[in-house]
Amino acid sequence: MTLQGFRVELAPDAAQADRLAQHAGLHRVVFNHCLAHVKAVMGQRAAERTYGIPDDELTPAVGWSAPALEKYWRATHRQTYLWFGDEGLSSRVPKEACRALAAALSNWAKSKAGARKGRRVGFPRFRRRKDGATCRFDAHTAHPATSRLVHVPTIGKVPVREDMGWLTDRIADGRARVLGSRFERRAGRWWVAFQVEVDRTDVNAHHTAPVGGPVVGIDLGITTFATIAADDGTVVEVPNPRHLGHKLRRLRRANKTLARKQRGSKNRAKAVAALAKIHLDVAHARADFLHKLTTSLTRTKSTIVIEDLSVAGMVKNRRLARHIADAGWAELRRQLTYKADWYGSKVVVADRWFPSTRTCTTCAEVNHNLTLADRTWTCPCGTVHDRDRTAAINLLRLAA
Repeated sequence: MTLQGFRVELAPDAAQADRLAQHAGLHRVVFNHCLAHVKAVMGQRAAERTYGIPDDELTPAVGWSAPALEKYWRATHRQTYLWFGDEGLSSRVPKEACRALAAALSNWAKSKAGARKGRRVGFPRFRRRKDGATCRFDAHTAHPATSRLVHVPTIGKVPVREDMGWLTDRIADGRARVLGSRFERRAGRWWVAFQVEVDRTDVNAHHTAPVGGPVVGIDLGITTFATIAADDGTVVEVPNPRHLGHKLRRLRRANKTLARKQRGSKNRAKAVAALAKIHLDVAHARADFLHKLTTSLTRTKSTIVIEDLSVAGMVKNRRLARHIADAGWAELRRQLTYKADWYGSKVVVADRWFPSTRTCTTCAEVNHNLTLADRTWTCPCGTVHDRDRTAAINLLRLAA
């Protein structure tokens, strides 16, 4: 069984959309209510320590576990949020909001102690309405009712815009089960993403990568998105689609239009929706491009060699940050990794300090004077190198 996400767009009517928005608002309220309590107790304990009060006499600490936070919500919401019971909203949403806060607090504590990998995680912040509308349901609470309907607690059956037969057929015969669901509104449209445990044996076997098939090395760039060198001597260049770059002019116009609208007006709401739609189009185009490229590579290549890029460090260059973020290199690597497991191919990640661009493919001499501005360079042995093709060929050789 494989953990997988299954995302589909909803087509709710006006009443259903309002109820989804209410549940998203409830998720935000519960998260903020419990976070305010945690911050208040932490602040009180810190103040008491400055007065010299012993630790055993301090205000009792707050439990950060999801059950403890949920217990606090149940004990206090009747005094503050009377509408929760009156509106008939699902009790599953507060449970998931408490789980989200518990995870955020745990990540912060582990990061602060140096026990969590990756960059530092800050203390959780209060969620704002303008940050977006999201909510979660646990287990099988929200699930596909048919191939065209999703059952949502207290809302009923909400239609979808795409057929879910691939998932519902597997649920029906026991090859899949829903572990949780997340509802999200973007640019005025609603989506649901199911986390499912599914048996992909038939799909993976049908699209399995050839044993002893082609081996490729992939160099990622900005001018050319990917330079792919194969073991048969061919080199293919995938142009950079520049999804955000091609929409910049429309984004500037949309932002200027938004800035001219009066706050709180209907015209400003229309301008916000227009701007959000452009950003959504960019995100969808980028995701479509990356999924098609990674699926093609993992289904047709037996071994794929890629670079271990420090994207977080590279985006600190303000001249290249937007172009690097637009390319989506980190997402490409993530998709290659899990799709390779599906289809039986192998992903090899080169060492971060491997001089793929600087090493001559003929004599293995390393050019330590190569700069980012040098698109071509000549080795003392007389070989003229294109930096992207050279990097791809050197990465390919690591597969041996």
